[in-house]
Amino acid sequence: MSQESLSFQLDGKNIKLPIVVGTENEKALDITQLRSDSGYITLDSGYKNTGATSSAITFLNGEQGILHYRGYDIADLANNATFTEVSYLIIHGELPSAEQLKAYEANLLQYTQLPAGFENVQKAIQPSTHPMAQLASALCALSGYYDGDLAAVTDDNIAKVIGSLQVLVANIQRHINHQEFLPSTGKGFVKDFLTRAFGEEPNDIIVDALDKLLILHVDHEQNCSTSTVRIVGSSKANIFASVTGGIVALWGPLHGGANQQVLEMLEAIKADGGNTDKFIEKAKDKDDPFRLMGFGHRVYKNFDPRAKIIKRASDNVLNHLGINDKTLEIAKRLEEVALTDEYFISRNLYPNVDFYSGIIYKALGFPSSMFTTLFALGRVSGWLANWKEMRDRKEPIGRPRQVYTGEKLRKYVPINER
Repeated sequence: MSQESLSFQLDGKNIKLPIVVGTENEKALDITQLRSDSGYITLDSGYKNTGATSSAITFLNGEQGILHYRGYDIADLANNATFTEVSYLIIHGELPSAEQLKAYEANLLQYTQLPAGFENVQKAIQPSTHPMAQLASALCALSGYYDGDLAAVTDDNIAKVIGSLQVLVANIQRHINHQEFLPSTGKGFVKDFLTRAFGEEPNDIIVDALDKLLILHVDHEQNCSTSTVRIVGSSKANIFASVTGGIVALWGPLHGGANQQVLEMLEAIKADGGNTDKFIEKAKDKDDPFRLMGFGHRVYKNFDPRAKIIKRASDNVLNHLGINDKTLEIAKRLEEVALTDEYFISRNLYPNVDFYSGIIYKALGFPSSMFTTLFALGRVSGWLANWKEMRDRKEPIGRPRQVYTGEKLRKYVPINER
């Protein structure tokens, strides 16, 4: 922590705010004592400029297109590691040895077997219910099937949630298609998931593509869902309830639902006749409300570093499967224009990770309603890393302030006088 501070006068008082500097030279004003020293709070709608915590998990620089997990560049991890390696890294802070990874994967896989009778809970949910509602309901209900302190920070509790999420998502994929649930194959976390979801063992190209997608979605700093998990967990709610909070937050179209919006947009273009040039011109027209989904990013001001990685996986999957699908043809045409047209280049409207993930998920056979559950399957490790960090540090319960703008004190009027 820097010894520097910002000093200023406020209502005749000398206020001093310490300056905090992170390891990547990010700077922050520490306002922890501001209210007690001055009576003032800060106002920051949406917390766009507020650091609710310090964290050693993920570094993100949107201006330079940088994303690091625990100090490792996202491309280095996606091109060399497996999802379970990265899951271990994000939670424990270091890459596992071969022995540690084997034990970690075995612990996850044991919890991909649901407790006796729980499958009936999932089957009782109407299949037409949105998959994210099914996932949140099932995970929260699952907490009643395990003994012990589920609010305790233990490796076993963490494994329970990650393993359970894998089988719950696979079961939901089958449930919405009115298919029977399948048992674990024990053949690796990602391969097991795909086999249970579709009823046949996938080849290495498919496994590698989903493995990369899960890695790219593991964490993304203090986003809406991650912040939700931390704030729910700060009340000492159990680990299942805390992660359920993240699932519900992720569901929204402004967060995890973005890749579903991409496919819905592509379907709409197809239904209109598939004329991509027409929709590209609509996107360029500032008076037209139409927006291309999956292009540009609120955080990244140039190319999304995750998109560079997953584009290659997308090409591999489509080439391998040889799919003749009008929707995917439209996607490839939009991608080509966005990467070469000066309008998009000058505005940094490059395809982002949501664009490519939607393409891959569709090619693999997932309906668009399932896309956000797959996002959750990758993000759960990041949620749990943040939950663990918050609990290990004994951070206080989250309790934002507000500036009240309602009515001043009024006297109650009896109902017969109103």
